[in-house]
Amino acid sequence: MEDKIIFLSRTTTFAAAHQLRSKYLSKDENLSTFGKCNHIHGHNYQVTVTIRGKIDPISGMLMNTCKLHEYMEMAITNPLDHKNLDEDVDYFANVTSTTENVAMYIWNSLEKILPAGCLYKVKIYETDKSFVVFKGN
Repeated sequence: MEDKIIFLSRTTTFAAAHQLRSKYLSKDENLSTFGKCNHIHGHNYQVTVTIRGKIDPISGMLMNTCKLHEYMEMAITNPLDHKNLDEDVDYFANVTSTTENVAMYIWNSLEKILPAGCLYKVKIYETDKSFVVFKGN
């Protein structure tokens, strides 16, 4: 079997509410900076996680997609689905819950539980027209 790097991706969704605001800004500055997103609202986020590595010569897989799904449940669905990000997720107590920061939260959560070095990319859609990609650097 060739010793090439392969990429495996899996997508999940979660629904969450949040309010874009910074504790470093005044009420007027928050409204000016974040516009209508300064008011509490929600999204149906779509997250694609991509891992990378070599195909195991015995199983023929990089990772069983069911196992990747389990990791994503632990790092994404369980802590974030049907939550108010600002109130229910400790990470966002001092971090503005932008999609950029949600992507970093997901990366950090996955990196703690996935096999070392295999996490390649987190792509998160806030809407069908806007998304963030984070590759950990």
